[in-house]
Amino acid sequence: MARRRISDEDGLAAVAIVRAGGAARPAKATAVRYLLEELAAIAPGNTVEVRVPPFGATQCVEGPRHTRGTPPNVVEMDPETWLGLATGELTWDAAVDAARVTASGSRATLEGLLPILRPRD
Repeated sequence: MARRRISDEDGLAAVAIVRAGGAARPAKATAVRYLLEELAAIAPGNTVEVRVPPFGATQCVEGPRHTRGTPPNVVEMDPETWLGLATGELTWDAAVDAARVTASGSRATLEGLLPILRPRD
């Protein structure tokens, strides 16, 4: 498993700021990267690459591993979509139906892995 770079304290604080409407770039970047790290922790592997430009990317999900070039299974989305999916404020099906997610490859899905954090009550 990859080494954690963002502490739970810093990551959850950034997520809370973004959820409260804070749109400052540093908080959004930290929240996105923290939630990508969480995804890699709950679904370790190298089968699917999740990209959230311009803030980060991670590889996750057990299975066949690619060795070079573009991975065969790529999921890409903007930061707002990733934050919505990871926090349960947006469902995978809704994001795909609204074309907010680009997924290529037979295993390019995050369905069943999200949300990472529970939606706000």
